[in-house]
Amino acid sequence: LGEALARLLMLSKRCPFPDVREKSEAILSGVQELGIRIPRPLGHGPSRFIPEKETIQVGKEDATMHTLFAESFATLGRLDNVTLVMVFHPQYLESFLKTQHYLLQMDGPLPLHYRHYIGIMAAARHQCSYLVNLHVNDFLHVGGDPKWLNGLENAPQKLQNLGELNKMLAHRPWLITKEHIEQLLKTEENSWSLAELIHAVVLLTHYHSLASFTFGCGISPEIDCEGGHTFRPPSVSNYCICDITNGYHGVDEIHASQAGSIPVSSTESVCEVEALMEKMKQLQECRDEEEASQEEMATRFEREKRESMFVCSSEDEESAATRDVSRHFEDTSYGYKDFSRHGMHVPTFRVQDYSWEDHGYSLVNRLYPDVGQLLDEKFHIAYNLTYNTMAMHKDVDTSMLRRAIWNYIHCMFGIRYDDYDYGEINQLLDRSFKVYIKTVVCTPEKTTKRMYDSFWRQFKHSEKVHVNLLLVEARMQAELLYALRAITRYMT
Repeated sequence: LGEALARLLMLSKRCPFPDVREKSEAILSGVQELGIRIPRPLGHGPSRFIPEKETIQVGKEDATMHTLFAESFATLGRLDNVTLVMVFHPQYLESFLKTQHYLLQMDGPLPLHYRHYIGIMAAARHQCSYLVNLHVNDFLHVGGDPKWLNGLENAPQKLQNLGELNKMLAHRPWLITKEHIEQLLKTEENSWSLAELIHAVVLLTHYHSLASFTFGCGISPEIDCEGGHTFRPPSVSNYCICDITNGYHGVDEIHASQAGSIPVSSTESVCEVEALMEKMKQLQECRDEEEASQEEMATRFEREKRESMFVCSSEDEESAATRDVSRHFEDTSYGYKDFSRHGMHVPTFRVQDYSWEDHGYSLVNRLYPDVGQLLDEKFHIAYNLTYNTMAMHKDVDTSMLRRAIWNYIHCMFGIRYDDYDYGEINQLLDRSFKVYIKTVVCTPEKTTKRMYDSFWRQFKHSEKVHVNLLLVEARMQAELLYALRAITRYMT
């Protein structure tokens, strides 16, 4: 009953259709009169990092956002917290929802229950109980066997065989070879077809990167999922159902949400923004005056790659999983390791030799029609998205900064662009920002509110969400490049 009430409570607050909200609230009021305990939201808005009053409230959105909310609600049967945070950037959200809908629900090589189970496997690698919970529900809804949820060993051997690729893609994609691909395609009765494998790879990379977004933006559990609600007595007097449906969660939680934030003077933050803009201006002037040689560019890439290995978090706090997700994957000790540690040398992946635009896009589109186009659109929107603002400044060209973020992520994965000067990265990205980027991309489950608060302190939350969109798409493309290159080598 608690779960059912929690789902109804979520509908009453989140449904983009006013008449449905009113009916749900009337039912909840009637239930309360019967003396039945109403579940109370545990969180305070869709994100633990962003104050609820600064997110976009359902019922107060503009026409474009309302259309997106309605489409999301009609497709998923809910307005999830990811959508409520991503809607800061409607153009990207539209592309994201379209791609995810196609991967999960439209015609494709894999049956529906396989798709959701692969989503569970991928999210579990980062202990992302938020996504695991959502897809457990969806898996059961489309007729998946509940026994599979007891552990990966209870799933079909064909899905178990995907475990090795899942862990390498999530943590060390540079180790994937054509032999790994061959093993999946030639295991007799449990073999994957090329089209099925492409579908699986896109799903795995989609949910690895979505786990990064979930942790990077501090997404709160849904109220109708495990960990999303409580039956604790209210902390303020006269607490009623109207408070819940209006998003009021009590004084104690408001105080809790403010704890751990980093106090900083506005003068100091403004100086931080001004300094970053001045560096961008100086770098542009240097570009105009002289261009480094190819040898120097290669040296700067190797230096940045080495330095990225020593960027690590000093935080001890970790996000606690509300569900035991380790059952959904094997080799729980396997995690991220820098590719050049312990004397191991991995050749640099040169984008000039294998790129998304020239190679990966066509391979995906050939084996899984239309998905290549959807992914390409999503990559381009994330990379080129700009409102020409930086904190309080307007009419700013942010392309240099966006490219530095994207290329730094690819650099951490050993991917090099011959035409990019990697010396710009150290000029534009300070250490606290690099710590945040590397944590969100490589070990997202270790992301903390303190990390989120410590970079770009004068920037708006929408701008920090924008950063996360860059992180999500750069990570997904990096994983895809390694997997698709291995598939191409197998095919040739």
